[in-house]
Amino acid sequence: MRVLCILTDGYEELEAVGTIALLRRAGIDMDISAVSAKEACGRFHITMSNLLALDTIDPNAYDVLFFPGGPHYQKLEANDNVMAILKAFMDADKVVAAICAAPTILGRQGYLKGKNYTCFTSMNEDFGGTYVDQYTVTDGNLITGRSAAAVIDFAFAIIEKLAGKEKAEAVKNEIYYY
Repeated sequence: MRVLCILTDGYEELEAVGTIALLRRAGIDMDISAVSAKEACGRFHITMSNLLALDTIDPNAYDVLFFPGGPHYQKLEANDNVMAILKAFMDADKVVAAICAAPTILGRQGYLKGKNYTCFTSMNEDFGGTYVDQYTVTDGNLITGRSAAAVIDFAFAIIEKLAGKEKAEAVKNEIYYY
């Protein structure tokens, strides 16, 4: 399984880095892409560099699309290339994971209709699905997380979906019991 994470300036560091670290700890292959440069500066001024340029990305090379939340969600949603990649993943019924503000992108594009989901509570709109008040919700190939506080549960939901419950438990044992 190969994951694509897309960032731009204003991403929420805890949601991005926490999820990336746990997925990599689980041995899941991941690439991180930047929308308009080879780097992205987070909400709290932590910069990720040496990122892949978004215009070089082939969505067919990935199994999972991951959007961290943060104020950057509006820039992601306004980017035609990002929306084309999201559409390619949704049309192919691939896994899409979004946390905090990022599920609103999915909702505004119509991808939450008839789905159970969560997002940052104050950002929930009538997306045509069922908002669930919990840290993470998995509905088919859609994984959503509520907030930065949900990062660990969110990452483990992705690990379980991609690598199975046994692998998720093994990684939990590494971080909780060593």
